[in-house]
Amino acid sequence: MTSRTRDTDTDRATDTDTDRMSATLDHAMARSQGLDTLLRDLTDRAVVQVPGAVACSVTVRRADRLMTLAGSTGLPSGLDLRQYENGSGPCVDAAESGDAQYCADLAEETRWPAYTEYALATGVRCVLALPLPIEGETGAALNLYGLVPGSLVQGLDAARAFAERAADAVNEALRIERRQASAADVRTALLSRSVIDQAVGMLMARERIDAHRALERLRRASQDRNVKLRDLCAQVVARASGGASHRGQ
Repeated sequence: MTSRTRDTDTDRATDTDTDRMSATLDHAMARSQGLDTLLRDLTDRAVVQVPGAVACSVTVRRADRLMTLAGSTGLPSGLDLRQYENGSGPCVDAAESGDAQYCADLAEETRWPAYTEYALATGVRCVLALPLPIEGETGAALNLYGLVPGSLVQGLDAARAFAERAADAVNEALRIERRQASAADVRTALLSRSVIDQAVGMLMARERIDAHRALERLRRASQDRNVKLRDLCAQVVARASGGASHRGQ
């Protein structure tokens, strides 16, 4: 077999792995029921897809502090928490600096002494933290853990590819959630406008006043009773509807 043939075979294998990983993440997106479900699914899949990884977590900054939004099955909670408490560790550095952090053997690591001591006590010897470019977030990282020194070195390329696709999947999930939230806000606004208009119409007919005066009366009543205008109008409509039902009977 020539060198060119071997290179071609390697490229094909890499393309196949990338395609398989893309299909895996696309499947996770399709079956997810929101961002939290997607992230838990992704961390479990990362352990399967990245050679040498036995645990995975996702770190994101929320409300000016780092937190773990999801972790794979079997992940000791303290692996990330100790880093947040100390403000130091591979996932903290990756999220804040935007640079990948890799340690082949924590027993020889000197950058994060407090974290290293705890991680070694849990049996973790190898760590890889990759920054995730998440829209609207100031810092995020995908964290992978191995039990054997150097166990993640064979999975570095797979981990980078997974992190890139994971960021795309998370960003798409966030866009979907934002669209759903926006649509819900619009529906709420339309419903509010509808019930207010109904109450105004009822007051106009009953008091023989114009729309402006009817709306002002409702607003004053909502302020006097310390009730939202929408809720007050809903009560007016409900009482009128109830009275109409009784008269119909």
